[in-house]
Amino acid sequence: AALGAHIVKCGLSPIIIDLMERGILTALAMHGATAIHDFEIAAVGRTSQDVAQGLKEGTFGMAEETARAFAQAAQEGSKGKGLGRALGELILQAKSPYARYSILAAAARLDLPATVHIALGTDIVHMHPEISGAQMGEASLIDFRKIASIVCELEGGVWLNIGSAVILPEVFLKAVALARSQGRRLRGLTTANLDFIQHYRPKTNVVERPTQVADASAQGIALTGHHEIMLPLLRLAILVRMEKSE
Repeated sequence: AALGAHIVKCGLSPIIIDLMERGILTALAMHGATAIHDFEIAAVGRTSQDVAQGLKEGTFGMAEETARAFAQAAQEGSKGKGLGRALGELILQAKSPYARYSILAAAARLDLPATVHIALGTDIVHMHPEISGAQMGEASLIDFRKIASIVCELEGGVWLNIGSAVILPEVFLKAVALARSQGRRLRGLTTANLDFIQHYRPKTNVVERPTQVADASAQGIALTGHHEIMLPLLRLAILVRMEKSE
């Protein structure tokens, strides 16, 4: 599953973590904003800020703790483990008071792949002097290779894009391209985009193109609605189907 930032901001992390613990979600991808909100929820139990007021005061994005953590995780992640695993382990090692609500911490605890895909210059932490572009880029590139290897084995599987309009659909398309270049047919692939608006890139790069190049059994699904309604319903539908199949 690929997770946009509003999944965390809307308080839906416990649903994602529950699906991970049940073995339903087996790999997670997110961009930098999602990872930032996930870390801040774990550290202080809240996230987000008044952007307009912060810009006026010159304080927007200037939280030292978040940037320091990302600098540390990038340094560690660039050595081989990737940014997602490094952040998850950092949250666990720090005994963050709200770590139970962290998707990255849950992935580290459950030994599930969780990848963070950075677009340098788009996240608040990139403004801080502690951040190394080389380390951040290397750690995120390691994560891209991880998610690409997972997509290569996605035949008969499901890819969910939940609330990411640009970055994660692009990451998925490149991972599919790598899989196809390795001769993987991705037969029976199911993709779904969940958002309150169907944007161009998720529609094209998640729902349409990857399934069109697979086979006749592949399908792409667009589900339109608010995350706070859709995700709990999706979880319930999955659990009901699993119970009926037992």
